[in-house]
Amino acid sequence: MVKWVSIFMALFFVSNISFAQKNGLIIEGTTPNLYLIHKVVPKENFYSIGRLYNVTAKGLASYNNLQFENGLSVGESIKIPLTENNFLQSGSAGSGEALIPVYHPVQPKEGLYRISIKYNKVPLTTIKKWNHMQSDAVSAGTPLIVGYLKVNKNESALAGKAIKPNGDVMNENAEPKPEPIKPAINPERLPPVKVPDADKQEKKDITTPETDEPKVTVTIENTKSNINFSGGFFKKLYDDQSEKKSPVSANGTGSTFKSTSGWQDGKYYCFSNDAPPGSVIKVTDNATNKSVYAKVLDAIPDIKQNAGLTIIISNAAAEELGSGDKFDCALSYVK
Repeated sequence: MVKWVSIFMALFFVSNISFAQKNGLIIEGTTPNLYLIHKVVPKENFYSIGRLYNVTAKGLASYNNLQFENGLSVGESIKIPLTENNFLQSGSAGSGEALIPVYHPVQPKEGLYRISIKYNKVPLTTIKKWNHMQSDAVSAGTPLIVGYLKVNKNESALAGKAIKPNGDVMNENAEPKPEPIKPAINPERLPPVKVPDADKQEKKDITTPETDEPKVTVTIENTKSNINFSGGFFKKLYDDQSEKKSPVSANGTGSTFKSTSGWQDGKYYCFSNDAPPGSVIKVTDNATNKSVYAKVLDAIPDIKQNAGLTIIISNAAAEELGSGDKFDCALSYVK
């Protein structure tokens, strides 16, 4: 009887690991408090779980506010901290180490920009490389790689799920390109973002104002550039999207954010809660009757000053429209 119980417990342990590997490691929390969830199985303790995820036994107990001396209970769920020691988003694995992908399930109306900010501002282009993405668009429920768990090949059963990353995180045989993990941003301010180019995946900086005010007033009368790109770079992409599916029309209130993009090339960007990230919105100012075409980065940041807004466009786009800081507008886009 004891023999059969031992066999059952061993099979239970193996099946639990297999289930975790099959379904992938799902990341929880937000920067800087990122973690995984592990359900304790028979014969596991702080030491064995620590070896599995490359975390010290006492560090694991401390992170979960547990008494190290009391051990763990079967079925108990504990948090596995993701730190610079065991979580890579740049750099390379050392000799004897393996990298296991860590996934984020995409939420409804969530775009790459928001995901990037949530997980140490990992570059959008890097996320796209890791996940073999050809565009910015991503469907809800899609598991996206946002980093890699680094473990010891000889100590962790998860090492068998290691893969060679397609991007900035590399295996031990690749030439390293280290990039430190960046700190979390202030959620009350619109953070810097790297904007991917539509064709060459170039990156343009969209920055926040240098003042404490999260919004920027664009005074068109004092602007000397008077730019006119006939609607902007993304007009053709809008036409292509409209040919495949009939566009939806809407009216609302627009506002602006400060951006270095668009002033020289007409590449306009925007935030919208209605159109999916990666799609293009035709924005028409009802007062000037002028239109521009702006590519959606993500949903509108959920902060007090954005209440009631239908769209936020780059200030270069507002310049071509002849719009002020806030304006009534008509929108056309494909869902």
